[in-house]
Amino acid sequence: MEKMAEGAFLYILRCADGSFYIGITRTALEIRIAQHNSGVLGGYTVTRRPVTLVFSQWFDRITDAIENERKLKKWSRAKKEAFVRGDFAALRHLAARRSPYPSTPPGGVD
Repeated sequence: MEKMAEGAFLYILRCADGSFYIGITRTALEIRIAQHNSGVLGGYTVTRRPVTLVFSQWFDRITDAIENERKLKKWSRAKKEAFVRGDFAALRHLAARRSPYPSTPPGGVD
């Protein structure tokens, strides 16, 4: 297995069922995708093949790749879709904080 430098790729795969898989790899991206498609890695993608690469980014430090992977995995499907499409206006809208408290008019009476 060909190992890259000190950094790592963050990648997003679209699975055959339309779901996303987000991962990181220090190996060449082409090799990692082939591993997912062959089923040798097991896990989430093994029953959702074939997979297609829809996004990748190289990080010089693996810790940065891991940090970004964790963030993306917490995102809603809608945010992931907007990100993959490159629709940053929609992504900003979807990222707007929602208040955990119901809105009440001044004075506290509905």
